[in-house]
Amino acid sequence: MKKTVLVSGGAGFIGSHVTVELAQAGYDVVIADNMSNCDNTNYCGVCQILGKKLPFIKMDFCDENAVNNLFADFKIDAVIHFAAFKAVGESVNEPLKYYRNNLLSFINVLEAARKQGGCNVLFSSSATVYGEPEELPVTEKSPRQPATSPYGDTKQMCEDFLHDCVRAYPGVKGIALRYFNPIGAHPSALIGELPRGVPNNLVPFITQTAIGRRECLSIFGDDYPTEDGTCKRDYIDIVDLAKAHVSAVTRMVEGRMKEDYEIFNVGTGRPVSVLELVNAFEKVNNLKLNYKIAPRRPGDVVAIWADPTLANEELGWKAERSVEETLAAAWAWEKHLAGK
Repeated sequence: MKKTVLVSGGAGFIGSHVTVELAQAGYDVVIADNMSNCDNTNYCGVCQILGKKLPFIKMDFCDENAVNNLFADFKIDAVIHFAAFKAVGESVNEPLKYYRNNLLSFINVLEAARKQGGCNVLFSSSATVYGEPEELPVTEKSPRQPATSPYGDTKQMCEDFLHDCVRAYPGVKGIALRYFNPIGAHPSALIGELPRGVPNNLVPFITQTAIGRRECLSIFGDDYPTEDGTCKRDYIDIVDLAKAHVSAVTRMVEGRMKEDYEIFNVGTGRPVSVLELVNAFEKVNNLKLNYKIAPRRPGDVVAIWADPTLANEELGWKAERSVEETLAAAWAWEKHLAGK
């Protein structure tokens, strides 16, 4: 019998790519999204890639009754929770917005999972839980540091919510995937990152500058203690990241978890600086970007990248696509949006 996976925030950047990979792996997928940070572009692209329409429910996961009704209407075997605000800088300026949305939405999911007698819950966590790490690369045993932003705080708290619920409620099992910096787009160029307003993430700002939608790309700080003075990150292709979710869900629904609560880093293990990424985009797409150095941005850490060994060994998953392939896909997506 097919298993049904609920993807909260499934019309967004990561959720849409995960939905495609889940469906192609044979799962029935239900998408739910309040569309607060996206339109129906990615949902339509998902349906086009798959050649069929998937169930879509427009709803807010902060609405407890709506979440309970959703679990009652569908037999949910696993839920992947993406429905959260995610801009580090914005969270520093608007902490209550982040605490209210990110915490309450996940509490409602966990409550619904408990009420139905248990469920497999996959939480979309982040490398931000490691704060400014003492040692690099970070492993799952690396200590969580004080978060550098309210966004990071919500990720740490939601991990704790999941861990505590797994211990307290029979049948609730959980995996937290701590991923690093998702970039790129689907090879079809039918789905990708589509921020509303001014992008908060680097790659869509790069592509929008290249296409002419933005006048100039700002690189926040060139005085960090790195080789070129810019921050270093672990940039992971969005399709590779999506496949990690399929591996994690399969591990849960097939009963292969070693503990009822597990954590995995999802990254490449290869650090790339902001300036290196900009240069790689220019080279692979034969373009010249207009960029400037701007002041440091609140909440940014100097450098962080993953040791993905545990995910490689336990999930049977590994990041495969190169940065160059990923940046070419991101540019193809931006041109698709522009009708070029």
